[in-house]
Amino acid sequence: GKERGLMKVLLINGSPHAAGCTHEALAEAARVLRGEGIETELIHGAAQPVRGCVGCGGCAGPHRCVYDDDVVNRCIEALAAADGLIVGSPVYYASPNGALLCLLDRLFYAGGCHAAHKPAAAIVSARRAGTTASLEVLNKYFALAQMPLVSSTYWPMVHGSNPEQVLQDEEGCAVMKELGRNMAWLLKSIEAGKLAGVPLPEEEPRVGTNFIR
Repeated sequence: GKERGLMKVLLINGSPHAAGCTHEALAEAARVLRGEGIETELIHGAAQPVRGCVGCGGCAGPHRCVYDDDVVNRCIEALAAADGLIVGSPVYYASPNGALLCLLDRLFYAGGCHAAHKPAAAIVSARRAGTTASLEVLNKYFALAQMPLVSSTYWPMVHGSNPEQVLQDEEGCAVMKELGRNMAWLLKSIEAGKLAGVPLPEEEPRVGTNFIR
């Protein structure tokens, strides 16, 4: 296990623009986390093309994707080493960036074993609308992987057409900072629980129920 003070949060930027609006929102949360003594690692998940999952099942044993020519396996390794996860995405057609969804499909299908009981949060950036629909899509990955969802004082979203406008969204930036503080608090609480001898929940045996006989 990790020693106290060495906790890390993985941040995945799902925008193809490495220094755009989504990055600015992630940076607000990351600054707070670092101020709380928690390390952060940022991966630009959509800066290069990302393959979609083909459902081959080849990841079942190694917990790595058979396709090793994009960022997904790096994300799996980073998630395994992290204590928490924040995923950021721009809003496109009332949904997250397609490249990010391809990444998350494969990340959780191949490397979901590294996700359970690690706090997670999604944040989104939009010019105007589609934000809550996008958050619902992203949060489902965490829910299916037994990741505690970190919330804030409002929906974790920022608005603007460029990073300068995002910084003018004072409420959105405050929500990001609050999310960082809540993430830090939950990480420290989980670590304190481990030190106090609180065990992780037992896993139920996996039963796949088919509806067609």
